Amino acid sequence: MQPRNMSMSGVVDLAAVKAAAEAKAKAEQSRAEAARQAAQGGAPAAGGAVPPSALVIDVDEAGFERDVLQLSSEVPVILDFWAEWCQPCKQLSPLLERLVVEANGRLVMAKIDVDANQMLMQQFGIQGIPAVFAVVAGQVLPLFQGVAPEQEIRATLAQLVQVAEERFGIIGIPVDPAAEGGGAVTAEAPAGPHDALLEAAVAALDAGDLAGAVQAYANVLSEDPANTEAKLGLAQAELLARVKDMNPQAVRARAAENPKDPQAQIDAADLDMAGGHVQDAFGRLVDAVRVTAGDDRNAVRVRLLELFEVIGADDPRVTAARTALSRALF
Repeated sequence: MQPRNMSMSGVVDLAAVKAAAEAKAKAEQSRAEAARQAAQGGAPAAGGAVPPSALVIDVDEAGFERDVLQLSSEVPVILDFWAEWCQPCKQLSPLLERLVVEANGRLVMAKIDVDANQMLMQQFGIQGIPAVFAVVAGQVLPLFQGVAPEQEIRATLAQLVQVAEERFGIIGIPVDPAAEGGGAVTAEAPAGPHDALLEAAVAALDAGDLAGAVQAYANVLSEDPANTEAKLGLAQAELLARVKDMNPQAVRARAAENPKDPQAQIDAADLDMAGGHVQDAFGRLVDAVRVTAGDDRNAVRVRLLELFEVIGADDPRVTAARTALSRALF
């Protein structure tokens, strides 16, 4: 989905719009408080210069008001809803982080793991990830869902900065690159035997080389069949390769018109999974198992097992889907 044109009309009011006097008062908080917040890994406090690393933070439900709503009176906050199993998220998040750091204090990025923060996901009405929102002066603005071209994302963020400044007088927070570091140096863990291949796979994914990523993960598994990271990465890369050239509207229309067509349901389930609709994908294929037989049923069952690998066997949604599959089969 393409990034939206920036408009503050129709936004959801998450909190009262912060008054200019309140923003100025927050801006006078001590520089020491800013350093303390950054050191603890929370949202950058107003009033003092922060290191670039403090511009990208992890946020949960408990800290949302403090780390997002309050902070949004000082700087636009980009919300990145993601999950570990979401391969498109792994392409989009690093790009957003880079652009936020390049903005040099005019933006802050808050990363929200949807698996650990289901309530926030529901409150924002998120149907698929990655999903990106902005919060300005306590108000939330949907930006885009899915991976978009860098040029369009950059333009959207620039427009967001302009709206924040012109409408709310929000100009961001000061950044001090010299404030980076200063803590104890942590020794890097020794490289594993397959780290180079795994890094090559991730680099191939970032470059859009799905075939290269598949091959790199397969190379790891040929030597280490139990490698969890490679199994997960291979399943995700193969999924992205399958949906790459699909026409989503046509696929979904064919699935709706042919509920007993195994390939139609398999293709639609792949699209569901790639879009972050995990339970929809699993439910669709379990339903297809119920209405098919023989080779058709087996094809659906095999694809469902393959999709389990996309998010990992330990995910509770996989456990629930395995139970539903057993009931459908027996």
